[in-house]
Amino acid sequence: MLPKYVIVYYIYANARLNYVHLHTKASSTDKFYSNLNMIRTEDEVRDAAKNILGFDEKDAAVKQGTGQITTFNQLGFKGISDKPDGWYLPNDKQDVAIVLETKSEKEDVFSEKNYTELIKNIEITSQQYKRIVGILYNGTDVRIVKYSADSKTVEEVLDVAQTLQNKRYYIALFKENRINKQLVYSLTKKINDCLHVQFGITNLYHRMIITACALVAKRYGAMLEKGMEYSLMTSSILNTLSKSLEKDRKQNLKLDLLVEVYSEIKMNMTNNQEAIDNFITWVSEISDCVNSDYWNGEDVMGIFFNEFNRYKKKSESGQVFTPDHITSFMYRLIEVNQHDRVLDATCGSGAFLVKAMCNMVKEAGGVNSSEAMVIKSSQLFGIEFHREIFALACANMLIHKDGKTNLEQLDTRTDEACEWIKSKKITKVLMNPPYERKYGCMKIVENVLKSVPCGTKCAFILPDKKLEKDYVDKKYGNKLLKTNTLMTIVKLPENLFFGIGVTTSIFVFEAGKPQDGRNIIGYYIEDDGLETVKNQGRQDIKGRWQEKEDYWIEAIRDGADPMYGTRQIINPSEHLSYQMPTAPFEIFEEDFIKTMMDYEMFNRCIDVKDFNEKITKAVLYGSSISESEGVVRIEIPKNL
Repeated sequence: MLPKYVIVYYIYANARLNYVHLHTKASSTDKFYSNLNMIRTEDEVRDAAKNILGFDEKDAAVKQGTGQITTFNQLGFKGISDKPDGWYLPNDKQDVAIVLETKSEKEDVFSEKNYTELIKNIEITSQQYKRIVGILYNGTDVRIVKYSADSKTVEEVLDVAQTLQNKRYYIALFKENRINKQLVYSLTKKINDCLHVQFGITNLYHRMIITACALVAKRYGAMLEKGMEYSLMTSSILNTLSKSLEKDRKQNLKLDLLVEVYSEIKMNMTNNQEAIDNFITWVSEISDCVNSDYWNGEDVMGIFFNEFNRYKKKSESGQVFTPDHITSFMYRLIEVNQHDRVLDATCGSGAFLVKAMCNMVKEAGGVNSSEAMVIKSSQLFGIEFHREIFALACANMLIHKDGKTNLEQLDTRTDEACEWIKSKKITKVLMNPPYERKYGCMKIVENVLKSVPCGTKCAFILPDKKLEKDYVDKKYGNKLLKTNTLMTIVKLPENLFFGIGVTTSIFVFEAGKPQDGRNIIGYYIEDDGLETVKNQGRQDIKGRWQEKEDYWIEAIRDGADPMYGTRQIINPSEHLSYQMPTAPFEIFEEDFIKTMMDYEMFNRCIDVKDFNEKITKAVLYGSSISESEGVVRIEIPKNL
């Protein structure tokens, strides 16, 4: 029998050997070593980084690799004997270079000594490269630095993935945000007018679908060029939709609906080449804006769809499209994060899902991070009943380079939808359901609340008095409160939904936990800072909303509203809406005098209307006016 220390060493050695075959992903190595309670050496960290970054790949146009003995001199930096731990050096010096500095797991990447060492290697690399990403890595923590010769600055990048990513992720850090919101607005209006007038598409949603399909086709490489005939343009879009979505179809068969809906839309054939060329040009320009490689948090297609809907404020199916700044606010209000599983059971064109995808991916480190694919494929869920709106939601996700989000064309009022929701293990709900009773607004809310796990936070936009009018219960105030807790009510600005005429609030529930008489906390966002812009609806043209959003998120989280003083405690047995303060009763001297004069004229049988008209004529046309010592005198002859 072997001594105990020999057995221990044998187990340890085999664990080390097995590690060599397991370090292809950061998550697996971290988990492996965590389970074994081991601390990796710098050599082991460097080997793991090589695989994760992709520095082991062969590319004739790039020098890349890791090591301990290779000097900068050997890499083409004459006379420099310093040794980087890893390097990515393209032959084209205009491309982005990467320099890696690794440490053992017991070392701190945030120490000044290690940071200084990385900066020194960046300075060496800057002799030949204008754009450099520096990476400091200890197997667990990552520290990222960018250098740009144009600005002559070295800056630490804080808003990045917390785990080490492939080199493509870090190269993409130098890509600029090219999204131009005002351009999207102006192009959308032009496209809408063109399709309506030149192509004769009178249905609003059909115009949206045609444009959305053109954008999807453009993304998948459709030949859309100026000078094309009408028939060639339309067939190019259809053929691309039919042939180029095979990969996404396998993941999500419902995307065939795009082809079906596009094929069904009737429009006038036109020989107006200028109109055809304009449509192609404008779609191409929007497509450039929507390129997700440049995505910085904006729901560009949400802007696009909302702009179309400004011409028809409320859809035929009771749909009201949620403003982009409110989707952002609600995301933060219920504290959605990158690990959540988010549901919108009346998703419309997908604004909440796109916003959630955007923010979750950004928190995970960006569209090029390894976590982004997981978020898109298994953490976003939507239901839409209206066939054409569902097609728009599918197109919206596709345009944002995602064909994997779980979207279903179902009726949320049915048991089938409830079972679907139950199977998804939802953790957060963001919704703006149709308001009218005929569309089953409260049935939808009820089904969602009973189908998500206990404790799930759910935020619904509803008309202010909806809960007080529907599902009324004498004991609970509302039947929903028997099994759910209404935690917070946030009354939204009166003019939020431009042209709709509906006042709304956000109702935040905690599913599966009875109210049991607990009070509700209410707030009122009277002003969101947006202003009405001609042909664009309400816009944040002065950049006021972000500051307001930050304030209200903090105020609601802390349970205080020191700036506006709108916080109120609501007894659920009395009210289920924010209660606007009643103005105190006041009486003024002029009101008293008017009332007494009206009474006296009544006693004397004087017609008030006739008397007022005579007085007005006499003052305007028959009086003399004089001023003396700051006093104006009006004199009317008796015979008048």
